Amino acid sequence: MDKANLEKVVTQVLDEMRVRPLPVGVSSRHLHLCQADYERLFPNEPLSVKKNLLQPGQFAATQSVTLTGPKGSLERVRLLGPLRSKSQVEISRSDARLLGIDVPLRLSGDIAGTPGIRLSSPYGEVMLAQGVIVAKRHIHMSPLDALVMGVVHGQAVNVAVQSAGRSLVFSDVMIRVSEAMQLEFHIDTDEANAAGADQPGCVARLVRP
Repeated sequence: MDKANLEKVVTQVLDEMRVRPLPVGVSSRHLHLCQADYERLFPNEPLSVKKNLLQPGQFAATQSVTLTGPKGSLERVRLLGPLRSKSQVEISRSDARLLGIDVPLRLSGDIAGTPGIRLSSPYGEVMLAQGVIVAKRHIHMSPLDALVMGVVHGQAVNVAVQSAGRSLVFSDVMIRVSEAMQLEFHIDTDEANAAGADQPGCVARLVRP
């Protein structure tokens, strides 16, 4: 194959990779715990895996807690592992209204100045001073994915979700790039319901300028 034909084939392959569907991950309410908070809530109980998640090394644990706010509670909120350096709770806007707390839209890990909440298990309670967020929609990807798609870490993009009767374009979707990440578009349950993203045949793609 000569150079011109090789370049043509490579360009075609890259073009196909750029428009390929994004796996959609619908994030239900969940929390992350630091070691100290985990030990208060689950003393002498090893953290155990219920289901592995798409992102390498991450999993839904068998352990769950109850969230209690000024107006209500949410039971069986799943803990995701592994444990982190800081505890964090991720809920939807609908959840926040039920709990009666004003929750900001943040990227995971950005918890300064966020509200707190009471966590309880059958074994104990923890009152978080801060850490409750509504997670910004985002796309996890590897550096190779970012290179192929022509995006960079921290960039805001648009994503079109095509589903039966409920197609929707999401704006301000944040790109998150790491060697430890696999390609996945993350939205919460409110967003998924609005776009029908939890229905069979749903397809999500990056919107090109």
